[in-house]
Amino acid sequence: MIKLKNYTKSLAIDGPAGSGKSTVAKKVAEKLDFTYVDSGAIYRTCALYFIERFGADAKNKITEGKTLSDELKKFDISFTVSDSNFTVLLNGKPVGNRIRTEEVSRFVPSVASIPPVRDKVNEKLRSFAAAHPVVMDGRDIGTCVLPDSVLKIFLTAKAQVRAKRRFDELIAKGDSAVFERVLEDVVSRDKMDETRAVAPLKMASDAIELDTSDMNAAEVIDVIVKMAEKSFNLK
Repeated sequence: MIKLKNYTKSLAIDGPAGSGKSTVAKKVAEKLDFTYVDSGAIYRTCALYFIERFGADAKNKITEGKTLSDELKKFDISFTVSDSNFTVLLNGKPVGNRIRTEEVSRFVPSVASIPPVRDKVNEKLRSFAAAHPVVMDGRDIGTCVLPDSVLKIFLTAKAQVRAKRRFDELIAKGDSAVFERVLEDVVSRDKMDETRAVAPLKMASDAIELDTSDMNAAEVIDVIVKMAEKSFNLK
């Protein structure tokens, strides 16, 4: 492990679906002795709150301005770190696997597209990054959440490659996936992410693009760790 100096650092990793951001970010954080921050887990926690609060009517409730404003004041999202492990708390209690259900997954895009929700989440993420050395991944970390990060990586790969990776994961889990359908989903998700009105997916002007089409995870991790060591003067 590389021992940090007494100042905060942040590494932003963005990229499209299936680019391996989470896998890479977790291992990079481990090697740098930074805290890995899963920004998606925060949006999942917001989605969980509204689902548990309103049930089947949650989607309608988040479109009501007054209701949304009132509810955003009622719940608190916080984080704890133990041995660099990042835990999300909703009103003081760990969310655990409650945020990993299919119901939450389906509802996350609706919640994450709402500007007041994004403002609440971004404020929490920035506050945490100001106090801890972090590796944070997402789709707008370098452009919106942490635009002042010293090192920004835009992780990408050809759509066919990303679809094959996802396809292999599904098959390994025993799912009866069809590659052509997985590829369609990847291309569709790319278009949705790149054209959404709020915080669309795009590479920051000062980010380093890293195409992983012909690289394995270990190679990608090694490249980013070396970049971080140089950028943050960790050696």
